[in-house]
Amino acid sequence: MRRRVTPAPARAGAAAAALVLAGAGALLGTAAGTAQAAEVSYATHCVPPAGVADPIDGTTKVEITAPATAKVGDTVDVTWKFVQAASKNPDIIDLPANTVQPSGTVKAAGAQTADIAMQGPRENPAIPKGGDMVLSDMTGSLKLTSPGEVTLAPDAYTVNAYGTNTVCTPTATVEKAATIEVTGGGSSGSATPSGTTSASTPPSASSSPSGSASASTSASASASDGTGSGQTDFTGKEVDIPYACKTPIGDKSATSPVQINAKKDGGSFDLTVQFNGSVMDSPADIPADSVKPSMEVVLGGADKGTVHVEGPTNSSAIKSGDPIEIPDLTGTYKPGASGESTLSPGVLTVEALGTTTTCTPTKTEVSLTLDTTEQASGASGSTSTSGGSSSSSSGGLAETGDNSNGALKALGLVAGTAILLGGAVFTFMPKRRTR
Repeated sequence: MRRRVTPAPARAGAAAAALVLAGAGALLGTAAGTAQAAEVSYATHCVPPAGVADPIDGTTKVEITAPATAKVGDTVDVTWKFVQAASKNPDIIDLPANTVQPSGTVKAAGAQTADIAMQGPRENPAIPKGGDMVLSDMTGSLKLTSPGEVTLAPDAYTVNAYGTNTVCTPTATVEKAATIEVTGGGSSGSATPSGTTSASTPPSASSSPSGSASASTSASASASDGTGSGQTDFTGKEVDIPYACKTPIGDKSATSPVQINAKKDGGSFDLTVQFNGSVMDSPADIPADSVKPSMEVVLGGADKGTVHVEGPTNSSAIKSGDPIEIPDLTGTYKPGASGESTLSPGVLTVEALGTTTTCTPTKTEVSLTLDTTEQASGASGSTSTSGGSSSSSSGGLAETGDNSNGALKALGLVAGTAILLGGAVFTFMPKRRTR
């Protein structure tokens, strides 16, 4: 069962907060123990996007919050708070509010080992050139599988801004920041870390808002026997998804009909996502193999997390004024839970001519519902990348101190064709794809 734990203050009032949490645990009976937080500092090496500036070495200060005690079988929540990032915003561009998103990994060790995927919402105040990077809190979860002492320590993290990533990694051993005393029986096994992406709500209210998806209105399928017998093809419902798109030159909005279909393959499903109305005219001549789309399909119901699907690049050049279609996006969904699982369109990303446009649903809806059987190393809160190499939507923009305009190129703010494409790639036209 999932244990949602609110971090306790580390300074004045900690005792009072502990009493409140302890009282809540007593009322719930089986609740995880009082939250405990500790701050650690570690030397960090940050590598900005290619062409932006040289790498930088700095100090990261992190506070990790987790329950002090729990039982085998519990799923506990872990929170990563940035006290200090190892970077500042380069003296190149101002970063507007809600344009920076962190993600990272917490290392679990001791009674069980795991890499816990952490992610924060794309929420930040406006950050001026040279200003301190203000990063949102990241959250993740861990299913406890073995009794004993489980330690938690922060590890590498990335910060994403305008489609560019800076990766920051420790350069020395990081001290443990929290310890969970796990009680109860159960056989030993590897930990099951869970990602932070919610099945019904993407990570950020500002960058990934979504409405509640109604499974009752989606296409439904029965595929729970896990043997490959019976029905194997499942057709989803076409749903109109409004997108808020962040391009290298500004914000855009668009709505497109999207449909998710599945084909059963053993215990997994081969997914195909179709953009039935995403046809647009090219604002410039586009070379072959220069436009590549991908999406994170959001899981709900019994399962949690996302499934990465992607399409091929354009096979031939596209002339200015000719229509651009989003090809079918494909990937593999390996269920991480048994029961009725829903699939909804999520964040759509298009890379073109060195630019990245990210489109987040302002409201989403279930397109397909499947009866699933849990598979080893299935989703269950994590992000599946079996459909292809995942296009990272999270990463880092570390301080570089470099005043060169290389970052402008990295952010897709130069090259006239790239600017035009970045601004128009998701200007959906009401023309329907001919199949």
